[in-house]
Amino acid sequence: MTEPWLTIVGIGEDGLDGITGTAKTHIGKAEIVFGGERHLRLAKGLGMAEQRRWQSPLSTSIEELMRLRGRKQVCILASGDPFFYGIGSTLAEKIPATEMRIYPAPSAFSLAGAKIGWPLQDVTMISLHGRPVELVRPHLHPGRKILALTSDENGPAEIASYLTEHGFGPSRLTVLEALGGPDERVRQTEAARLDCENVSRINILGIEPRAMPDALVISYAPGLPDSAFEHDGQITKREIRALTISALAPASGQLLWDIGAGSGSVGIEWMLMHPSLSAIAIEPEAKRLNRIAENAAALGVPGLQLCAGAAPAALDGLATPDAVFIGGGGTDDGVVDTAIKALKPGGRLVANAVTTEMETLLSVLYGELGGRLTRVQIARAEPLGQMHGWRPAMPITQWVWIKPRDAT
Repeated sequence: MTEPWLTIVGIGEDGLDGITGTAKTHIGKAEIVFGGERHLRLAKGLGMAEQRRWQSPLSTSIEELMRLRGRKQVCILASGDPFFYGIGSTLAEKIPATEMRIYPAPSAFSLAGAKIGWPLQDVTMISLHGRPVELVRPHLHPGRKILALTSDENGPAEIASYLTEHGFGPSRLTVLEALGGPDERVRQTEAARLDCENVSRINILGIEPRAMPDALVISYAPGLPDSAFEHDGQITKREIRALTISALAPASGQLLWDIGAGSGSVGIEWMLMHPSLSAIAIEPEAKRLNRIAENAAALGVPGLQLCAGAAPAALDGLATPDAVFIGGGGTDDGVVDTAIKALKPGGRLVANAVTTEMETLLSVLYGELGGRLTRVQIARAEPLGQMHGWRPAMPITQWVWIKPRDAT
């Protein structure tokens, strides 16, 4: 294909005034123009040919677009920068860059940063457009600056309510609406006092987190307090959890199987290490699965996947893991063998034993396959009469094994 057939033009609230002459030319030459109702309205002065509005679900329109590939000159009108949480990112998975022309406009993040004087290299930028509001949770650190793109006019109030509920009511909010256009407006308030009315559907929220004394600030290091998780006693305790996450050694884009997830604490902390990480919590008990989902949402990783069932049968058909964690007091029943076979070459398996039976199994595996075998004993100071003494927790035997890269 010698010439691109698809042009993507970013358009802002200033409409045609913010589009270059070259971009206008390609919009005018297009045989078919896709866009949302607002985008098509902003560009109506160009006398566009056939116009097609995005359908719901969006995948329907994308399928329609792909049928035009190479047959028609097509233009897409998009909000701001199409490759920053935009349609360009979606289409790049299907269409090579050589088949596209891209004319970006300033993103909502760029416009917001310029408006309130926040250097973007120092700002956390997240999109909550069509995404759970809980995703903001791990970023709530006092002193941090956050720009959050919302879905609609209800977004600022929803986020403000969420912040207040989790102890961040004093946070300073800046509501930036319809930036760059004639209806632009900027308002500031506290999360607990947000009373903005008639908010534009097109808005982005600036957040300066401020915490109440009892608010949980999610640390960058593993090992959240056990009290951060709802649980029934089936939880990898704080100190062991920190050692376990370290042993799992998460790297960008990896998937973890958390087998016998209990409270979900290991899978949740794995995902908190980086937004690109994912995890599947495998748990047979329905009450625990519900609790895991609640913990994941409360701690800002609502994307944690749940798998109901007991291993090894429940592992069949799951996406191939980069890492596997097996916790607690179970015995084998084929779980370890199944996990070893499923693990990607170069992947890590970490198993913790608290029972002598499981410890024996790990010792055998260590003898057969190598790896690293460690015994950990934790003791905590607790009241003892009028004084304090050390109360030991059950010792943990941990086996860490890396699957050879030449394994099949």
